[in-house]
Amino acid sequence: MNLPDPITLSSGLSAEVEEDRWVPGAVQLVVDGTPQSHVNLADPSELFFEYIRRIGHVIDLFRTPGAPISALHLGGGAFTLPRYVEATRPGSRQQVVELEGALVDLVREAAPLPKRASIRVRRGDAREVLGKLPDGMRGAMDLVVVDIFAGAQTPAHVSSVEFYELIRPLLAPGGLVVVNAADGAGLPFVRGQAATLAGLFTSVAAIAEPQVLKGRRFGNVVFVASDTDLEALDWLPRLLAGGPHPARMLVGAEFSDLTRGARPVTDATAVASPLPARELFERG
Repeated sequence: MNLPDPITLSSGLSAEVEEDRWVPGAVQLVVDGTPQSHVNLADPSELFFEYIRRIGHVIDLFRTPGAPISALHLGGGAFTLPRYVEATRPGSRQQVVELEGALVDLVREAAPLPKRASIRVRRGDAREVLGKLPDGMRGAMDLVVVDIFAGAQTPAHVSSVEFYELIRPLLAPGGLVVVNAADGAGLPFVRGQAATLAGLFTSVAAIAEPQVLKGRRFGNVVFVASDTDLEALDWLPRLLAGGPHPARMLVGAEFSDLTRGARPVTDATAVASPLPARELFERG
């Protein structure tokens, strides 16, 4: 497999696409030594990272299986989830917002998007682009995925009430916002995101490995937020059963326990997510 040379992003971080030594036909995007995206080019419906698989199960279940959806992805990476949506819900209309134009070019050269896919890429800061989206997108998005990282951290300005208030008007009836948040001991960042989403949406669920939700180890928590009552949706038990395992989902009173003592994050109080320990991503 001939892959392009590593590049330096506008942030000064390095980025490269490398072959997966264990999965033929698969590649991963590595930014500043942190694996950020994994794509099986031979089968884009196969998802590798645990948190991405959890999001994939949400995509599978929340609308009629296989039916096209309208989706907005904030954070592009290697376009893992847009490829997944196209593979599992062909004909979907998707837009991706990615800050780093050079990263978009790198990924497109190393792993071109399917030609038949309706995937538009908008280059720029997610928050700035949200403020400039066409009126036709208001009330039209079935799914908005927030998976924004600069290196191994989520920037502060895309974690606040003011940021999520730009997303809410885009949702179609019954639409979902899915957020990936990474955190460690005590979950200060995750708890802040939980309180923020709970203050804006009718219902929010948090899904992760149990030890992560207890704040005992660093990991990813997937939030699902909607103005629909999530507890009334019959697909939630199937979502949890789909794994990866072990898995736990907090809704209702258990989700309220996660937010206890936490305040919604505003632009004035927002901070970036914590850095993971470097050894989590050391490669042999």
